[in-house]
Amino acid sequence: MPIRIQNDLPAKAILEQENIFVMDEKRAVSQDIRPLQILILNLMPLKEDTELQLLRALSNTPLQVDCTFLMTSSHEATHTSKSHISNFYVFFDEVKHRHFDGLIITGAPVENLPYEEVSYWEELCGIMEWSKTHVTSTFHICWGAQAGLYYHYGIQKYPRKEKLSGVYCHKVLHHSVPLVRSMDDYMDCPHSRWTEVRREDIVKHPELTILAESDEAGVLLLMDETGRQIFVQGHPEYDRMTLDSEYRRDKARGMEPKIPLHYYENDDPSGRPLLSWRNMANTLYTNWLNYYVYQVTPYLLEEGEKP
Repeated sequence: MPIRIQNDLPAKAILEQENIFVMDEKRAVSQDIRPLQILILNLMPLKEDTELQLLRALSNTPLQVDCTFLMTSSHEATHTSKSHISNFYVFFDEVKHRHFDGLIITGAPVENLPYEEVSYWEELCGIMEWSKTHVTSTFHICWGAQAGLYYHYGIQKYPRKEKLSGVYCHKVLHHSVPLVRSMDDYMDCPHSRWTEVRREDIVKHPELTILAESDEAGVLLLMDETGRQIFVQGHPEYDRMTLDSEYRRDKARGMEPKIPLHYYENDDPSGRPLLSWRNMANTLYTNWLNYYVYQVTPYLLEEGEKP
């Protein structure tokens, strides 16, 4: 997929080194193709890392994608430079008049807080409500998935006794559903979280379908009956070294983290982590963009029927 991004976004050079097709703005406007408009609400502290991970994950179909990065105005980013935020991010007031083909809501390191105590919760609720009429399909990740399930369905999250960290194997259910089309019977996916939503609460809502789950990690993937709301309780976008960086960060802070499970060969953190989920992630994002965005979104977003 040609990813259409600003010429000076730092992720552009890295993606090009990986032979990922990145289309600059000048070339994009020369083509008579309407790119999919994807809004990415990046709530992660290391925003540049998340930008790269998501752009990489969105790069595997022939569709042209134009990504707009969004941040909340009610919380000031402290781990990303102000110049980067100023150059590459917009606030909700700047885009709320627009329609988008897709919205991605990332995870956030606030899961131990009650939702209502998160500084930007009210603003996030406004964005999720707006998405019902201005976005064709929304893809929620980790805490973003838990927040979406709570906002849209009242499903609670629960604290875990210890952090769930590692790469877990999940059984894929309902292979006839396009979101998991062409996936194997089992798939790996990273998790990194202190809280969880539980299967017994999800199944009380017949409009939700669980598509992948694990005996160790619980529910990974679910969606509503229309495909307008998709929830992933893990991190398929993580790169090879992300869990390693988190583990070493927490260890340096004196938190005595456990070694991420099923991640290092022979559970030895001195070795190179194993990468076993890239194909699953590529397939998941490609299926989302194709079946739940491109195939159903209007050609003229502003003038056509609302999604």
